[in-house]
Amino acid sequence: MSDASASVPGTPYPCTLAHLSDVHFGRIADDRVVSALVDEVNAGGLDLVVVSGDLTQRARRREFRAARAMLDAFEPPVLVVPGNHDVRAWWHHPVDRLWRPSKRFRRFISDDTTPTVEVPGLAAFGLNSAHGWTIKGGRIRREHVREMEAFFAAQPAGAFRVLVVHHHLLRLDALGDHDVSRGARRALGAAQRSGVELVLCGHLHRSHVEPVELARPGGDGHRLVIASAGTATSNRGRGSNRGVNVYNWVEVGPDRFTVCERRFDPGAGRFHDARQTAFDREPA
Repeated sequence: MSDASASVPGTPYPCTLAHLSDVHFGRIADDRVVSALVDEVNAGGLDLVVVSGDLTQRARRREFRAARAMLDAFEPPVLVVPGNHDVRAWWHHPVDRLWRPSKRFRRFISDDTTPTVEVPGLAAFGLNSAHGWTIKGGRIRREHVREMEAFFAAQPAGAFRVLVVHHHLLRLDALGDHDVSRGARRALGAAQRSGVELVLCGHLHRSHVEPVELARPGGDGHRLVIASAGTATSNRGRGSNRGVNVYNWVEVGPDRFTVCERRFDPGAGRFHDARQTAFDREPA
């Protein structure tokens, strides 16, 4: 865990948050990994815990109950968005899949699928990309994008703006061929206009952090950082993250922020720093 910036008198920094994704209760990799994660989060003095979808493997009640127990064990505020595995499967209940896809997520996790959290110096918006009319690639609704823009427009200048979404908003070459959500271009443009500095996502079960420069018509570009988390607790890691449990630890200062990937060590039964990347903050 890094020191993103020394605390400056009169400012709310540093802010810290944990970014988990693709927890997949029903496919937990190690009996100790969930408790190790909860213990580390609660000992870290965090301002926020973000979970970017796929809390369950098959949207079963027992999986949602286990996910709910983990969320309840976290002491910091928690922001959660659903993933495609958190909606009812076609073969289980096609009517629910089309018309009530998030029924169990809303019952066990949260009735708000576009949640927001504001803490001093930081504003986070959760964008729902998991809908019953899509299979797995994701879809973002226009009205949710408008909600996001209105939320960030109301934030004070200098607040660190974080967007949380399960699916990816653009294709990253380093991750190979992968899903990009429908409506992603619209959402990404809104994130750019809103001054979002960090996008937290998952879905691919691979940990990757990459800055992306977005062009502005007739003006300077806007750089945002995309942090894709691997699976925090399941045995569904892919590619170089096969057999690996990892989550992101983010520390934000007034001038820069860091994303530190923390991996679970089965031998020690705890997480450790694996890779850290630092970025200068975008000017307001």
